[in-house]
Amino acid sequence: MIDLLLAEWRRNWTQFIRYPIEAIGGILITTIVFYGLFLSAGYIAGSAFQVGDRLDAIVVGYVLWTLVIFIISDISLGLQVEAQTGTLEQVFLSPFGAPRVFLARAIASLGLRLLVIATILLIILGLTGSRLNFPPTLIFPLVSMILAAYGLAFIIGSCALLFKQIQQLLGLFQFVLLFLLATPTETWTGTARLLSRLLPMIPSADLLRDLMAKQAAIDPQNVLIAFANGLAYFAIGLAIFRWAEQRAKQRGLLGGY
Repeated sequence: MIDLLLAEWRRNWTQFIRYPIEAIGGILITTIVFYGLFLSAGYIAGSAFQVGDRLDAIVVGYVLWTLVIFIISDISLGLQVEAQTGTLEQVFLSPFGAPRVFLARAIASLGLRLLVIATILLIILGLTGSRLNFPPTLIFPLVSMILAAYGLAFIIGSCALLFKQIQQLLGLFQFVLLFLLATPTETWTGTARLLSRLLPMIPSADLLRDLMAKQAAIDPQNVLIAFANGLAYFAIGLAIFRWAEQRAKQRGLLGGY
């Protein structure tokens, strides 16, 4: 498994340095979209435009959404590229197994993705004047969020494996994720609060907003809930992907496009 991770890391690094315009373009587009929305909101509200400490929470939600989209795209778009180039069947014939290969690819690219996200965050902070807190304890909700994101990535990857073309589905899913991650669900109470803890990544996003935007102390109980959420969705995603793999083999979908 270590050899597989090293091979995938070399593969990702080679692509990263060979096509730097892709990374630079992604950083610019993501930053411009957020800043355009920020300026538009200020223009509509006029002189009454006051966001206060809510700006920090909005920045955190947007950056988390960008990270999740990168993670999900790594697996789902990777499957589509493999199918288009005719190498998908070779991946599934690997002695490591397809789930391990795609998981290794996702882990190998995570470092580069986090570097890109950090660059985007620094640019947004400079443009908007937002000030975020970065305590060491934010690593716990961040890891739990990444676990849930990988689970969703395998679920979307299962759709790509069975249906091949899922660009429209992926686009719709991005808007759903933006709603989930940008909504301040930490202010919900009662049944809505309970429901938010069952939705993917929401407990982790709540903790990250509390730590980074509101500088609140970390709650161990909420950390456990976030990890339970992340592990549950990660396990569900892997199970669905394995089922989709069996269905694709039965239907002979791996050898053609």
